[in-house]
Parts: sequence; C-alpha cells; structure tokens
Amino acid sequence: MANVEIVDEKTIRINVSLDDAVTMVRTAAHHIDEYASEIVTIYEKMPEFQYTYFCFYAYDSARLFERMLGIDPKAYTSFSLDAPDAFFYALYGGMAGLYEEAKKRLS
Repeated sequence: MANVEIVDEKTIRINVSLDDAVTMVRTAAHHIDEYASEIVTIYEKMPEFQYTYFCFYAYDSARLFERMLGIDPKAYTSFSLDAPDAFFYALYGGMAGLYEEAKKRLS
C-alpha cells in the first residue's frame, strides 16, 4: 500500500510501488463505469511522459490515484511522488487493457 508521509500541515511525501499500480488497475477494472474517463486519459496521455511519469492532476484524472492513496493530496499545497518506473509501466499496461471497454462506456 502507498506510504503517505505528512511532512507538515502543507506538505506530504507519497511513495508508491508496483503493487499500488496493480491495485489501481484492479479497482479500475471492477469499476469501469466510474473510472472510464481516468482510464482513457491515462492511456492516451501517458505516452507524452515516456511512460515513466504522469501528472494525474494536469488532466483531471486523479480520482483513481486518490482512492488508492486513501487521502486527498489536494488538501495540501505541496506533495512529492516517489514511484519506480515499474509503477508507471504497470499502470499504463493495465489501462491499455481496459481502454477499449472504457472508451465504449464513455460513448
């Protein structure tokens, strides 16, 4: 599970692992209707980040990320995310597998 360290009242540090990406993919797969927009956005936009980074908030696609964290990072003015490349590769691969179905749900 993701480790969220509260540095001070304005700052948090988030550490995620491969398992957290798997959790996000499983959650998305079980709730495709709810997360269809996030699935499509992550799949379509992540290549711009070379698959090793993604800004969930830049594309209004953070609900799945926040659910995995169990907190709302927007409650803080600053946060950092430490994630291995495997997290992003697995997340992208999972979203790729769900993409066609999510796209249908948005139509």
